[in-house]
Amino acid sequence: MYTLGYDIGSSSIKAALLNLETGKVEADAFSPRSEMPITALRAGWAEQDPDMWWKNLRIATAEVLSDSGIKKDSIIAVGISYQMHGLVIIDKNHQVLRPSIIWCDSRAVEIGRKAFSLIGAEKCLRSLLNSPGNFTASKLRWVKENEPELYGKIHAFMLPGDYIAMRLTGEAATTLSGLSEGILWDFSSGSIASFLLHEYGIDADLIPPLTPTFGEQGRLERRAAQELGLPEGIPVTYRAGDQPNNALSLNVMEPGEIAATAGTSGVVYGVSDTLKYDHASRVNSFAHVNHTAEANRIGVLLCINGAGIANSWIRRMTGQQSVDYARLNELAATAAAGSDGAVVLPFGNGAERMLENRSIGAHILHVQFNTHSQAHLIRAVQEGIAFAFKYGIDIMHEIDIKPLVIRAGLANLFLSPIFTETLAETAGVNIELYSTDGAQGAARGAALGVKYFTSRQEAFKGLERLRTIEPHASRSAEYSELYQKWSTALNQILQFKG
Repeated sequence: MYTLGYDIGSSSIKAALLNLETGKVEADAFSPRSEMPITALRAGWAEQDPDMWWKNLRIATAEVLSDSGIKKDSIIAVGISYQMHGLVIIDKNHQVLRPSIIWCDSRAVEIGRKAFSLIGAEKCLRSLLNSPGNFTASKLRWVKENEPELYGKIHAFMLPGDYIAMRLTGEAATTLSGLSEGILWDFSSGSIASFLLHEYGIDADLIPPLTPTFGEQGRLERRAAQELGLPEGIPVTYRAGDQPNNALSLNVMEPGEIAATAGTSGVVYGVSDTLKYDHASRVNSFAHVNHTAEANRIGVLLCINGAGIANSWIRRMTGQQSVDYARLNELAATAAAGSDGAVVLPFGNGAERMLENRSIGAHILHVQFNTHSQAHLIRAVQEGIAFAFKYGIDIMHEIDIKPLVIRAGLANLFLSPIFTETLAETAGVNIELYSTDGAQGAARGAALGVKYFTSRQEAFKGLERLRTIEPHASRSAEYSELYQKWSTALNQILQFKG
């Protein structure tokens, strides 16, 4: 028996086929081989065509089925992980009305800031656990203000994962955790945030029906089954945003457990059993996949927009796009810790929540033309990303989320010894790296949703720890000094930008 997991990212679409007897991945694939384009018609904007996600999902599915050679009727459920905070709008015929405004688009920052002021900080934080910020609800308000004719055609709005589930099942729906990440759930009343909808002038009827995070959410309809080469009627039994799903994939489900990712963006995600929030909304709190009215499970999320995308950028800018990231990491390792004084602030991917939704841009500082090489710049970028993680973890400490161990999948920047060593040393924590990713997590979530496993222990029997990176007391002073230089540079830029 197998489950099929999809991870709908902004760079690629991944698919994984999980063997439920062994708990191991039978086959996996991703598409496209190069990163999917993000359209930026103006500075700070970021859009993608949802049909592009579907086309690449079809390609990844075909590859997984071909590589595995399994009997297709042995797939018992499908799970979906997806890029958070995006906006997809459809008409009554389920046709997409405009490109999706995705997670790193910052056009709605001022809308969220104004609503936070008008509604009041106390009400927002007590009920939403966040400022309305630059999240899905604020993006929809932007459409209402700037594209009123198009807004009038909207039958429903949804998150990227809701759209993929609709393409699979023919049914438009969303989840409590999805409404939470869109800042549309009122934790104080346990219902849709009607006061925010009223402030934004958004009709509650545009919100699709709620479906459980785990459990049957619809079944694969005929047209989708034909396009994917799968049997009709397979149930979709799980969906979650990429960061809650990453936590699930690492068995991070209970208070005190911490997960991290470092793909296009970087994230540290801690689980709490209390309704925690940051007064400045520098970190954000959402319903975790196992949150219920009876037992709070809140995911406290630190997001750094400028993470892997900075590593990708320096790869192109140094003429290394023809080599893989493993070679890039080898090149970075030829420079000494501290990059001989070069400092990189990797904040060039829109507004940063942990900088109070300010967009300060990326900065490369203290470069000496006669001293610094490509290796220095590549290492400085990876160190700068790790220092940004440390900066955010210090914010999490302020609301009593204090990681002692960080779990992550052995992927993306966590494949870089420079990044992992710098993060472990500066944050003073062990980093445990596992054999998992978002698509595998979605497949495991689907198995939980279809109730194949009888216990959490059984569900994660195939999760294998591959490596542990420990900080070394002998190097703590050196890395502390390097981090202080980096944070001083950041504070100077923040003061300059006002």
